[in-house]
Amino acid sequence: MRKAARTLIIGAAVAAAGIAGRAGPAAAETIYVTNEKGNTVSVIDGTTLEVTKTIPVGERPRGLVMSKDYKTLYICASDSGEVEAIDLDTGNVTPVVSTPDPERIDISPDGKFLFVSNEDDNLVSVIDIAGQKVTDQIPVGVEPEGMGVSPDGKYVVNTSETTNMAHVIDIAEHKIIANVLVDPRPRVVVWKKDASQFWVSAEVGGTVSVIDAATFKEVKKISFAVPGLNQEAIQGEGIAFTPDEKTAFVALGPANRVAVVDAQTYEVKDYMLVGQRVWNITMDSTGARLYSANGLSNDVTVIDVASLQPIKSIPVGDEPWGAAIRP
Repeated sequence: MRKAARTLIIGAAVAAAGIAGRAGPAAAETIYVTNEKGNTVSVIDGTTLEVTKTIPVGERPRGLVMSKDYKTLYICASDSGEVEAIDLDTGNVTPVVSTPDPERIDISPDGKFLFVSNEDDNLVSVIDIAGQKVTDQIPVGVEPEGMGVSPDGKYVVNTSETTNMAHVIDIAEHKIIANVLVDPRPRVVVWKKDASQFWVSAEVGGTVSVIDAATFKEVKKISFAVPGLNQEAIQGEGIAFTPDEKTAFVALGPANRVAVVDAQTYEVKDYMLVGQRVWNITMDSTGARLYSANGLSNDVTVIDVASLQPIKSIPVGDEPWGAAIRP
């Protein structure tokens, strides 16, 4: 489907909901979107919902994470073999370290270390931010991708796409202490704030595994079924929780939907139509809006969380991959 047609569909959904022209509550945040084929980061004003700046970065930018003081955005420039830092006040881009084929990235709770999946080398790199150096490389499964640091700083979980596992790494020891089998081609890891659970999405499996962090056992497998779509089109990708963690949102890739899940009962409540091949999603700090990066329609869908309706489609760069928010 062409992008123009996609915009018409979203616009029709907004009008049908009676909220056409309304952009939800004004927000002061700024949204940053990595454009995988454009080699850029799009900067979106959270009040106007317009792109205000496009920052050239290294080749094939994918994973991204904010520094704890929200002054720096760290990105994985995969084909450049670098982790780069964007000064968010000046827009200046500087290399942090060279590391092979970095894909996803997360940061320690104290803001001192980055954890990066090196997809081609089957490694997780530990990066000392202040020293701008790799301090360790931890062997993991084949094609590592997802990275999720626990809020208490004890563990980092990496998913390996080909091994179909979530590897639990003890941060103090830099050693794998558990391997959790999940559905095929796991992608994203997201922790609950109390570090009691982590959720793992599976692209080919089309599911989300809920893992108990005390036992490292799966306590629930969430499946999805969108009426009228083949199951192969429903692929588990990005995950985001509302601030109260009562609701979870799951991006479903080429299904062009974001699922709404009761995070306590694990019941799938609804599906929201967004752009084409929704890959990663992010929630604003207030829980008012959800943003989805849609890789094939080259846009970001803004969703009003209260009404569970799309309110705007924002054109960005070529193949948007991920998004992060600066409050």
